[in-house]
Amino acid sequence: MNTVIIDGHPNSHSLCAAIAAHYAEAHGDASVVALRDLQFDPSLHLGYTRRQELEPDLERAWQLLLDAQHVVVITPIWWGSTPALLKGFFDRLLLPRRAYRVRASGLPEGLLAGRTGRVIVTSDSPWWYLRLVGDTTVRHVRDTTLRFCGIKPVRATRLGPVKGSTVERRERWLAHVARLGRADAARLSARDSRQQGSRSATEERVGTS
Repeated sequence: MNTVIIDGHPNSHSLCAAIAAHYAEAHGDASVVALRDLQFDPSLHLGYTRRQELEPDLERAWQLLLDAQHVVVITPIWWGSTPALLKGFFDRLLLPRRAYRVRASGLPEGLLAGRTGRVIVTSDSPWWYLRLVGDTTVRHVRDTTLRFCGIKPVRATRLGPVKGSTVERRERWLAHVARLGRADAARLSARDSRQQGSRSATEERVGTS
């Protein structure tokens, strides 16, 4: 039930960083990729006209993603989107013919299918305002990034408003995130058990045929 957690906040002392740590500890089998600690160029200088070689840190992140059964993205909402660091990570890592491909029909096909996901966003705006303005960050990360690459289902968690929040309020958020980590781990474990049972049943039928 291996899980990779992508912390997209540039600040190591942020609430997002604390969320990543609490989720990982509660989950019990998760690797945290803090993008601020990686060495890579977030700019796709030539767009998709020419392949830009991945730096070693991006190659390691890609392998973690390939090995994962569950992908968690944690990000603040900045200007209705994500920090440039996270956007650049997506641009550089989720490449055509690796994370997705375009079929002959012209429709995209995600190549990271078989994985589930979760998006956790922090915001200075209340949840009802995010819905009012289109929930753009969640839609960007959940729908047009993770789901586009075949990762589903993807659950979304919104925490806020962060600005002006008390220490007690943040502690409640972190406790909630820990519960999510435990619940997601249990869900993955149950899925593994079902798949193992299905494989065993198939092998038994083949062995007796």
